[in-house]
Amino acid sequence: MSQLSQSLPDLGEDSRAPNLAPEGGEIGAPQTGWKLALREFAQNKLALVGVGILLFFVIFCFLGPILYHGNVLNTNLSSTDLAPGAGHPIGTTDEGFDELALLMKGGQAALEVGFIAAAFGIVLGALWGAVAGLAGGIVDSTLMRVVDVFLSIPGLFIILIVAVKYGASVLSLSLIIGAFTWLVPARLVRGEVLTLRTRDFVSAARTAGATRRRLINRHLIPNALGVIIVNVTFNVADAILAVAALGFLGFGLHYPSQDWGDMLSNGIQYMQDGDWWLVYPVGISIVLVVMACNLIGDALRDSLDVRLRRR
Repeated sequence: MSQLSQSLPDLGEDSRAPNLAPEGGEIGAPQTGWKLALREFAQNKLALVGVGILLFFVIFCFLGPILYHGNVLNTNLSSTDLAPGAGHPIGTTDEGFDELALLMKGGQAALEVGFIAAAFGIVLGALWGAVAGLAGGIVDSTLMRVVDVFLSIPGLFIILIVAVKYGASVLSLSLIIGAFTWLVPARLVRGEVLTLRTRDFVSAARTAGATRRRLINRHLIPNALGVIIVNVTFNVADAILAVAALGFLGFGLHYPSQDWGDMLSNGIQYMQDGDWWLVYPVGISIVLVVMACNLIGDALRDSLDVRLRRR
């Protein structure tokens, strides 16, 4: 016994073994899916660049006019086609308008149309897709055939006709563009709902007597938010491009309102005269805003989709 006691290690308090972490590392507190998605998004450098660019243009367009007051209403023939310099950081137009102030004003219209059209399209598309996916059967077939019909119609052509006949304003352009941006969200949400409606929590809600309206509002759409949020950013970019295209073709907003497409169309006429400041600033602004929305959308897709998340 004495030999056995000598061979055993001393397990007293002084020689207690340290608490070692598992081989895989320390186990942290459990995190929700949204926290994991936010962490993944914050680690995406391109996403942060996109957020920074978009925030810059929102501040530049909506708060800039408070600090910088340039002429965008009254024609000044003594200050036409001035190159960038003192008093006019990026020059003036052929009518004597300050180009920097116009860039801010045009950006307001572009961003407003983009956000309103995207919100309108997402709300309509999410409800349409959720109803179709939950109802199934003939209701689903009928609703999705309506979507197919709208997808077969050239949206820009219809928007041009409506803009010419009824005039173009921020609200009208937003609603018209939004009327053609809800189709893709409707398809995506329907596909998500077709998967969700067979889950146990939906079956339990049905058993508890939940109506279809409650199922859609409380269970299906909240669990399809990942798809909806990702599509919002792409819809904003598409709407901004659409209003820029309308303005470039001459059917967008007109004096005293301005949009980036209209500014770009007017500036192209003077490129051969060397008035580069009428084209490059507004063109770069359109590219940067659309690129920022796409970067944010790509990052949101990667962070919200568990299969694409980095381990």
